[in-house]
Amino acid sequence: MTKNPIVLKAPASRNDALKLMIKHNITGLPVVDENKRYLGMITRRDIFEHPKDDQVALIMRENMPTLNPDSPVSKGVEIFLSTKRRHIAVINEKKNVVGIVTPYDYLKLIYEKKIQDPVENFIKQPCILVHEKTPLKVVFRMITLTKINAFPVVDDDANLRGVITDRDIFENIRVETNEETSQLGIGEDEDAWTWEGIRNVLRVLYVEERLELPKTPVSEAMVKNPVTILNKSPVYRAAKLMMDNNFSQLPVRDSYDNLVAMLYDIDLLEIFK
Repeated sequence: MTKNPIVLKAPASRNDALKLMIKHNITGLPVVDENKRYLGMITRRDIFEHPKDDQVALIMRENMPTLNPDSPVSKGVEIFLSTKRRHIAVINEKKNVVGIVTPYDYLKLIYEKKIQDPVENFIKQPCILVHEKTPLKVVFRMITLTKINAFPVVDDDANLRGVITDRDIFENIRVETNEETSQLGIGEDEDAWTWEGIRNVLRVLYVEERLELPKTPVSEAMVKNPVTILNKSPVYRAAKLMMDNNFSQLPVRDSYDNLVAMLYDIDLLEIFK
């Protein structure tokens, strides 16, 4: 786990949460009260799913299960697999947050233990292909409906050409700067790095409410020539690739170089059940 994580003190606004996420390059925060007791968890996904709510109290998940410092590895696995969420707070007997656990922590264990099981044993989700000419607006709707945040992109012959993620789509959303400033309640004297970071993240809120996306095909926004993994490769190699590249997914190919699946980091947690 990550010890002594960054926390958000309530009451707070959505913008307060995003400023901390951008500043510390994280995607989720435990929320605490004035006595530093745990109240809930807020992540970018929670914010995206509540585009019209500004207060953290309305956005955070109060019922997200937690761990304690002595919880077995299997307990965290159970929570990740059942909730499909990516952040679990670790709290002590006083309900103070002492750590946070993400799938990344389990990837490290898989790599360190050099687990040899083949990648193909951990393919759990259907592989949904996206054609390279598909409009970004369509892919965004696929993400919101399926809760899958990355898809392989193929050409007319179903050859892998790239990977498109929610982050790639958000970076291509066009919104008027003055509208963003007004919506966020941010002044022009804010630090540049803070404003730019929040603006990029909050673009998705406008997509959710107005679906204003450019008429851009996936091919112009996707990650081209993506890193892939062979279906027969030991799973620890997949874990290492994900860690080294900060990926939560990898396209899987067979010995003929055909795309056969997508591997997601949460699916690898089945190892610890």
